[in-house]
Amino acid sequence: MSANPILSTQALGFRWATIDPFLFCVYHDDAYPRGNANLGPDASLAGRDMGQDFAGKDGWRMYHGTTVPGFPSHPHRGFETVTIVRKGLIDHSDSLGATARFGGGDVQWLTAGRGIVHSEMFPLLKRDRPNRLELFQIWLNLPASHKMVAPHFTMFWSEQVPHHVFTGINEARTEVACIAGALKHAGAAAQSLAPPPDSWASQPQSDVAIWTLKMAANARWILPAASASGTRRSLYFFKGSSLGVGGQAVNGQTGMELRCDEDIELVNGAEFAELLVLQGRPIAEPVAQYGPFVMNTEAEIQQAFADYQRTQFGGWPWPDHAPVHGKEARRFANHADGKAETLPIQTATQE
Repeated sequence: MSANPILSTQALGFRWATIDPFLFCVYHDDAYPRGNANLGPDASLAGRDMGQDFAGKDGWRMYHGTTVPGFPSHPHRGFETVTIVRKGLIDHSDSLGATARFGGGDVQWLTAGRGIVHSEMFPLLKRDRPNRLELFQIWLNLPASHKMVAPHFTMFWSEQVPHHVFTGINEARTEVACIAGALKHAGAAAQSLAPPPDSWASQPQSDVAIWTLKMAANARWILPAASASGTRRSLYFFKGSSLGVGGQAVNGQTGMELRCDEDIELVNGAEFAELLVLQGRPIAEPVAQYGPFVMNTEAEIQQAFADYQRTQFGGWPWPDHAPVHGKEARRFANHADGKAETLPIQTATQE
């Protein structure tokens, strides 16, 4: 290896640093208690800043929810959200008229485009035991040419997401979930499901990839070089104690920007480890952001606020601003075009 493969590092906090074309990445891991009759926590909410509870008191947060944890209706414009739910369930509702309940490895990919309002609530269905919720939310920018496209709601169910298991010379396994992009590794190839049509990830030059890695103790795996020049890559080592990255020792809870022009060997330590990879060629355009709107200029941000105040991005068709979808443990999606999907609940969802 010709040079240090790690270009920079940073400690992982609540919000993780990202690189263009990504705008934002948060890892939510909330140890919610058992639920009550209203699908909220069966615990006192005293001492919490209700409506703005991000402190993590007792290992969990209400976020902007006041009865059920989560994020009641709020607008977006100019980018996409990719939500990977590892444990627990999310109830989605939006201004297009779509609803969904998903979890246990399911992925929701939402193109906000010219404007959408949605809610993401975390119903605590289990009343006899804790309700753990674990997820990533990733914001992917849109180029100026696509910021005002029609909004689009997509579900990638866990049964559909490509997973590949690689076994090293020591028989220790590395499992890779390919949520976006093509993975080519030692004769094996995996292609993700197609991203939304107007996504930056759908552009052939973007080289966008979103992968999650699970590495057994002492596992070795080669992170392949990017397929395009100019690509930038972040590796987030969020579970585990020690990792070798191209011969460089890294401790857990570390984010890194890596070189992309050559293969890099990852060597896990003595504990199970998990990692997230985000990569892509930068859009390389100005970014103007204010809260839920991401545009290219301040004038466009002001226009986004004016448009939302005038149109409410189509309005909110649901009877309240924090809707949940019943007490039954199920996975489903009702799309705005009338398409309906129902899937069985999975063990990972119930953990």
